[in-house]
Amino acid sequence: MSQGVASSAPSVVVIGGTGGIGYAVAKFYADRGSKVIITGRDAERTAGVAKEIGGKTRGIALDIAEPETIEAGLADIEHVDRLALVAVERDYNSARDYDIARARRIVTLKLIGYTEVAHTLYPRMGAGASAVLFGGLSSERPYPGSTSVTTVNGAVSSLIRTLAVELAPVRFNAIHPGIISDSPAWKDKKEAIANIEKRTPGGRLATTEDVVGSVDFLFTNRGVNGINLVIDGGWLLT
Repeated sequence: MSQGVASSAPSVVVIGGTGGIGYAVAKFYADRGSKVIITGRDAERTAGVAKEIGGKTRGIALDIAEPETIEAGLADIEHVDRLALVAVERDYNSARDYDIARARRIVTLKLIGYTEVAHTLYPRMGAGASAVLFGGLSSERPYPGSTSVTTVNGAVSSLIRTLAVELAPVRFNAIHPGIISDSPAWKDKKEAIANIEKRTPGGRLATTEDVVGSVDFLFTNRGVNGINLVIDGGWLLT
């Protein structure tokens, strides 16, 4: 394992970096001169997004719901200072009307896939390296159809702890976003957002910028290891 401390322009890998928060994280570091690698399931789209992000960004086609392909897919990555595991699929799957194939895919993606990425890249991460995994607040606030999503997000809370112990000295933390007001899923639901924000202590929900700032905090603060950070503007308090 490389023992170098991360430089001012760290090498960054974003698993699931072609849209939403993953894209924003990749863009944040690319704009600051980092060498950034993003992954996405479609090779052509991933390459196009990497070009759009600009700087020293390149794309790798990878579906982490097929974990047997991960080692080969990431084989040419030489060094990693920062690893963001953002890949997710929205899955509406209730216990009343249960789809086993969809459930198996999201569980494989978030638990086995995330772990296999960490396992694969760990030998290329130095003593100052860190990783952030993404869960979500459906673990605390389930909704109809969230059976699988609630389960895997709750499991991420525990997964970071065992990774922090087993893959030390690399630090592992998790972010659990609530409603992100400017995300693709919510940005056009202005009336719903306004009603929720009225009940939120600070009068606003979290934004993509807030989440990216939290990722950077967890990446860089060496006193933080094995924690679950909620980013919701106080939404859980309402």
